Amino acid sequence: MANRPRATPKKQLPLRALGAVAVLTLATGTLNGATQSESRHRAADNAGSDHSQGHGIPANKISIQMFSYSNWGNVIGTEKIFAELAAIGYENVEPFDGTYEGRTAREFSELLERHGLNAPTAHGSTDEKTFAETIDFAKTVGQRYTGSGGSASPGTGTLRDTLETARTLNRLGEKSKNSGTGKIFVHNHQGEFTRQFPHPRTGELTSAWELLAEFTDPRYVTFELDVLWAADAGVDVVQLLSDYGERVELLHVKDGFLNGDERAVPTDLGEGELEWTPILDAAQKQVEYFIVERDLAPSTAEFARDSFEFLSCYTC
Repeated sequence: MANRPRATPKKQLPLRALGAVAVLTLATGTLNGATQSESRHRAADNAGSDHSQGHGIPANKISIQMFSYSNWGNVIGTEKIFAELAAIGYENVEPFDGTYEGRTAREFSELLERHGLNAPTAHGSTDEKTFAETIDFAKTVGQRYTGSGGSASPGTGTLRDTLETARTLNRLGEKSKNSGTGKIFVHNHQGEFTRQFPHPRTGELTSAWELLAEFTDPRYVTFELDVLWAADAGVDVVQLLSDYGERVELLHVKDGFLNGDERAVPTDLGEGELEWTPILDAAQKQVEYFIVERDLAPSTAEFARDSFEFLSCYTC
């Protein structure tokens, strides 16, 4: 990907302007000569840095979305991938449905514990009919947030749907928070920003994402901002974090090449065209977890390792 010609990026706009204009090295416990304890020691050193100067993200705030290795996971299994991630220095993972491999919540919790990992977030179901089961699973695993790879029903296809989805999120988020599993989060793709509707009070064209932010209760609902898909929709991510930072407690740290009117092409963190220093500096004020992701990453440890090292010391 390093030799890929850079595509012409979409023009990035502040969010209001957008609305207005319409692992297989396991048995030895080593990774390129570094043991798990050495990796964690380096991460701890970085965690002790002066983060007000933006040197790096503490290891206990770095996570990885397991969908990155969904194909590889089908081949070697979740446990081997967990061993690899722990050897690199990860302390957190973000599972999705395929990660569990049929395990019960207790079995999955024990698997995490064996590898010294936590799962503070997960992409699961937001079906209101079965949300009690979702909460029970999350509580057993020890999640701090519930959510999915999107938001909730009925979605953001129309203004009516978007406002109803906000109400659904408020109900689910209140149940989740009151149960002890924390807020529910909304994960975006491009459409939450590119779909624009007349604001119900002002008539001003407003993105679905902004409407969800306005009409959900911050006590119960937060946002997991996927940086690449937001940038791909034309959003100025730094400005968004400035305007809505207190609503964004989770960040999907995804890099890639913007591709004009076509879908952006994900790549390894730090190898795409996004300017990460101002984004991460802005995000550190409020983001609880920085969750790296590359859709269908190659079946090697390189993406996970490079991403962890990049976040640990992104301005060193």
